[in-house]
Amino acid sequence: MQSITLEFRTEHLVLIGLLPASFFEKYEEVELLETLRLERGWRLQLLRLRRHGPLRPDVELERESRRIRRLYGLDSFEVVERRPRTRDYILLVRQRNPASVRALVSLSAGRITPTAPFRLNAETTVASFLGEERTIRRVLARLRKEELPFRVVRASNRPVLSDAPSTQLTPKQRDVLARAWALGFFAVPRRITLTRLARTTGQSPPALGKMLRRAEGHLVARYLAVELPGAVPEGSSE
Repeated sequence: MQSITLEFRTEHLVLIGLLPASFFEKYEEVELLETLRLERGWRLQLLRLRRHGPLRPDVELERESRRIRRLYGLDSFEVVERRPRTRDYILLVRQRNPASVRALVSLSAGRITPTAPFRLNAETTVASFLGEERTIRRVLARLRKEELPFRVVRASNRPVLSDAPSTQLTPKQRDVLARAWALGFFAVPRRITLTRLARTTGQSPPALGKMLRRAEGHLVARYLAVELPGAVPEGSSE
């Protein structure tokens, strides 16, 4: 697997329909925290959205939800968290893909996933992807063919996580950990409670808490296996 980070001029993404031209009149920055589902026609993502001014009341967003969905090509959106001090919304968004994105998803055949860091402001977009190296090369060739200028900021063939047999995370554990991290569950002070985090996963708080503890145990065992070889008996992270 290869991870790659690209830099684009945001104006070029506006031209291909990824963003409305007026988007950054109201918003300062958008960051992709997690991609939960990526299909040819739509995507389900967890986003951090920073406004230029104060956050709007929930009742106002609800009242204008139809207009907001139409303006940004959304099937649905949910405010998971509000951060008034930093003027950030954390949003769960299901969004329709423009033609350019549908073509790239078809070309990648589900073998490339958007990942962090992935941030857009009015001038620059930094976009990162994880996937098979040959598939990433095909996508880059398509971008060049479409004359969408970009710069490769970083490329690495190293896996994101080493997978020692006794300390592997399941895909579900990885997803839950990534979402918990993105929403500030591990921050000090904590920015989201276990109950609110569970609501975004469709699990009960006790079940989610158990899954997080098991995943944390795997990561601790992995760290100790590297730093203190022999200190962790096989299977002790279960």
